[in-house]
Amino acid sequence: MLLSALKILIFFAVVLAITLGAAQLAEYGHALRVVYGGVEYSLGPLQALIGLVVLFVIGWLLFKLVGILVAFLRFVAGDQTSINRYFDRSRERKGYDALSEGMLAVASGEGRLAQDKAAKAAKFLDKPHVTDLLAAQAAEVAGDHRKAAEVYRRLLSDDRTRFVGVRGLMRQKLADGDTATALKLAEKAYALKPKHAEVQDTLLQLQTSQGDWKGARGVLKDKRKQGLLPQDVHIRRDAVLALKEASEILAEGNSISAREAAISANRASPDLIPAAVLAARSYIAQKDYRSASRVLQKTWSVRPHPSIAATYAEIVPDETPAARLRRFEDLIRKNPDHEEAKLLNAELMLAAEDFPGARRALGNLAEKHPTVRSLSILAAVERGEGAADTVVRGILAKALVASRGPQWVCDKCHNVMADWAPVCDSCGGFDTLTWREPDRATASSGIVPNGVEMLPLLVGDRPTEAGPAPAPAIRDAAPGMIERSAPTPAPVPEPPRVKTPDVADVAPGMVPRESDYARAKPAAHDSEPAMTVTDPEPVEVVHPAPKPAPVAAKSQIVDAADIVPVRPDVEPPEDEVAGGAKK
Repeated sequence: MLLSALKILIFFAVVLAITLGAAQLAEYGHALRVVYGGVEYSLGPLQALIGLVVLFVIGWLLFKLVGILVAFLRFVAGDQTSINRYFDRSRERKGYDALSEGMLAVASGEGRLAQDKAAKAAKFLDKPHVTDLLAAQAAEVAGDHRKAAEVYRRLLSDDRTRFVGVRGLMRQKLADGDTATALKLAEKAYALKPKHAEVQDTLLQLQTSQGDWKGARGVLKDKRKQGLLPQDVHIRRDAVLALKEASEILAEGNSISAREAAISANRASPDLIPAAVLAARSYIAQKDYRSASRVLQKTWSVRPHPSIAATYAEIVPDETPAARLRRFEDLIRKNPDHEEAKLLNAELMLAAEDFPGARRALGNLAEKHPTVRSLSILAAVERGEGAADTVVRGILAKALVASRGPQWVCDKCHNVMADWAPVCDSCGGFDTLTWREPDRATASSGIVPNGVEMLPLLVGDRPTEAGPAPAPAIRDAAPGMIERSAPTPAPVPEPPRVKTPDVADVAPGMVPRESDYARAKPAAHDSEPAMTVTDPEPVEVVHPAPKPAPVAAKSQIVDAADIVPVRPDVEPPEDEVAGGAKK
């Protein structure tokens, strides 16, 4: 508001000054006399001022006309002029317009349009480092990988775009699955820009997949120096790489270097179970049992694992179960409340045949957290204490559908692996395996969804004291000979039971045939028909004892074409026996 008022006041002041000046000049009596060619011109003050302004304008116009004439002469001579600059600015404007439209087409996924705009921009602009980049991106969007590779190779000739070209070729090789060439390109890109995070991650992933553990450790060290990786993560991943490097050195036969690398990895990350196992075995090879025990006990206190217990047992491999139980007390004491410690203690009790102690050590794990391992231990305890077979088989039936317990599971893709590895074999994630219990959907892959189909194979009634009579055996004989066993009474059918499906509808003393079984085929083994644990106890029905029906068999010489298969549980018909005797 004040600024506007000030501008108005200044305007009126200028107008007032001009008006007063013109009035003063009009009142001034003297005139300006100019004599030219014998003619005298007399001009008043105001007329003289106007004439001076007109003269100044005419001079300026003459100066501009002379400049235009000189520019025209230089244009004719071929020099750079404003006309050239005008056309250059027009071409540059069209080129930048095409460049911006091409970038928008790339962002929107219109590959063909982006290629056309890139070609137009390259025509109007003399900046290949910009237009070639747009052409490469447009070719990738359009799916023309050959054209994109050609443009990326052109970018290698310019120092400003060499990294872009190497990175583009590296990504193409990764998409094609050529990891060996991609690794070399990643190393070149890393040399050009060591602080590029994407190149660092790609190079690290390729090095771990190709087994270049030493190079991967160098990349991790650079990431730590640049502040791109926390210190604890760097220590953990460096220990993983050192462990894998030690494993390969040990496979090559250099045990001394492998031991040093394994011990170094264990010191860097005590909770890394494979590193602790390898370091302990290195100490055992040096007969340094105290250091091996210390390493394993330290890792057990942080993260108990069955491999730790197995390696702890290798320290004294030939000890008795009682001595091993006493020695393992030091290990179990480091983490006594962990589930793995309770299972280990129960297994040691089982080895020492202390079944009540094994039950106490197991506690309620089989009910609180039923797994295949805990249920198997419980079944062994029940068997050792003399429980019935139905109880043992019932526990084993539960183990069919129980969880398999902790396993090596990838935190990235939830893949379950049998052994630890620094890289997941499914997604390629580095250091993503953890010892934990997988999800139910992941853990059940390859396992029977429910155990109903297999229950009859595991759960059944206890066998009777007098089993069925043995079936006649076919012994090895000369060609053309069928030798049977000595004459034995025919198999006596078992007394029928309630809800037993395999019942033959024949008279006592008669040998049943397949057609005599009304409801089901006979079992292929000599045991009794299986039943589930939900079936009630069978009720025996008393029948008069059947009379034995002895059938004598004699060895006969027959032709090979007349040999017929003989079932051990079914006697041949009488007419076939008689016909064979006549022959």
